[in-house]
Amino acid sequence: MKYLFAAAVLVTTAAGISAADAAGGCGPGWHRGPYGGCVRNRGPVVVAPGPVVVERPVVVAPGAVVVAPRVRACPYGFAWRYGRCRPI
Repeated sequence: MKYLFAAAVLVTTAAGISAADAAGGCGPGWHRGPYGGCVRNRGPVVVAPGPVVVERPVVVAPGAVVVAPRVRACPYGFAWRYGRCRPI
C-alpha cells in the first residue's frame, strides 16, 4: 500500500510541474511583474564584457615594517565593550 501511495504522489507531482509554473503562472514567454501582473518577456539579454582591471603590485623595501590599516569594528559613536558595540 505504501508503494502505491508513493507512486501516486510521484505521478501527481510530475504532472503538476509545467512551464507555466516556472514562469509564475503566466506561461512561457511571460513573467510576473512588480505588481503581480503578467508581463511579456523582452528579447534575450546580452551582457558585454567589462574592461580588464589589473592592480599594481605593492613594492616594499627590504627590512621595512608593514603596518596593516586600522579597521573599525564598530560604527562612529560606538565602542566595543562587553562583547558588542555599545554607544559612547
